Amino acid sequence: TSWLHFDASAKTADFDLLAGMTNAFAGLNFNGFRAGGLTLTVPEGWTVTLHFQNKDPNLPHSAEVAPGGNVPSGPVKPVFDGAETHSLDTGMPPGAKEDAKFVAAKAGSYMIICPVPGHAAAGMWIRFDVAAGAASPTLKATP
Repeated sequence: TSWLHFDASAKTADFDLLAGMTNAFAGLNFNGFRAGGLTLTVPEGWTVTLHFQNKDPNLPHSAEVAPGGNVPSGPVKPVFDGAETHSLDTGMPPGAKEDAKFVAAKAGSYMIICPVPGHAAAGMWIRFDVAAGAASPTLKATP
């Protein structure tokens, strides 16, 4: 997909994270997916840049990498230092862009959520896996 680019020799992954990309689910989606319907997997130890953009013409959104498990109802402490945009609780206005750059330092299953209160609980989250021993990042739709 054109949303994911990586450099294996530099161990970097760049992902275009598009909030409200479509009108699906009242704009509460990332790249048109919701409720874990998309999984971004990166190798452990790689530097990841989420190129966040709020494409929703109506609602503010933000993003952060949250622990896996229960979907939070609002902002939580990001799993990795730097793995969040600003204005977590109020969101960024339509058209806003921001990069979140971090090292995926610990293997595990996490979520990329919109932490604006109620958004993640309404399904605005995708899966983010950090895989020990993976050779390169992958992006796939998940059931």
